[in-house]
Amino acid sequence: MDFLQLEGKKVLVFGVANRRSVAWHVAKTLAEAGAEVIHVVRSQQRADAVEKLAPGSEVHLCDVADQSQIDALAETLAARGHRFHGLVHSLAFADYEGGMKPFHETSRDQFLRAVDVSCFSLVALCNALRELLEPDASVVTISISTTRMASENYGFMAPVKAALESSLAFLTKSFSRFSRVRFNAVAPGLLKTSASAGIPGYVDSYLFAEQVIPRGEAVQTQEAANVAAFLVSPRSSGIVAQSIVVDAGMEINYFDQAIVERVTKAP
Repeated sequence: MDFLQLEGKKVLVFGVANRRSVAWHVAKTLAEAGAEVIHVVRSQQRADAVEKLAPGSEVHLCDVADQSQIDALAETLAARGHRFHGLVHSLAFADYEGGMKPFHETSRDQFLRAVDVSCFSLVALCNALRELLEPDASVVTISISTTRMASENYGFMAPVKAALESSLAFLTKSFSRFSRVRFNAVAPGLLKTSASAGIPGYVDSYLFAEQVIPRGEAVQTQEAANVAAFLVSPRSSGIVAQSIVVDAGMEINYFDQAIVERVTKAP
């Protein structure tokens, strides 16, 4: 039974880097549900990686920090006659060169570049591709489980993700003038990805999360991908401008008795 009703539908996926990427798990899940997945990556190296993961897939190059490349991508996809039921935006960038610093020491260039790639790219892509989206298409981006926890080792990215999540409501509203396109986010807890491995101190936070999560196991990337596929599908048509938290219950268990006792009784 085709529960997700994705058979034969085209979905544009941005952001696959390797087999550990959230974008790859989403793309694979969509393909397994019968969707035709078209990939967009930022470099030839990543295009080669996609070709190995999904031989024969249609892959395009686009650096989303360059508006001319976004415009060229839209022209190329239009020329090929594509129309998309879904768009998955799994893009983020943070320059942590020089190590982690207190948030107030974040430089203007660091912050604005992170906003450009991680947040504004969603706006720019949707604007450029709006004529290629089906009237009831679904756009899904990848956020984080909370944008208000001031974790030192996540640097300045939580405020950037907060801007990304806020943009969902405004995109939905402005697109409603001419379509029923809806915008949502998957907001996973700590995941084991190649990108996260490059964040200083992330592994320790990941291990702590496993202790806090009631089931004693961190969120799996596939679990986040499953929710993304559902949000792309027509089955989620009533979910609009929302961030769906996928943290396996981490947020309910910070004061677990065993963890509190280990901290308070530590020598």
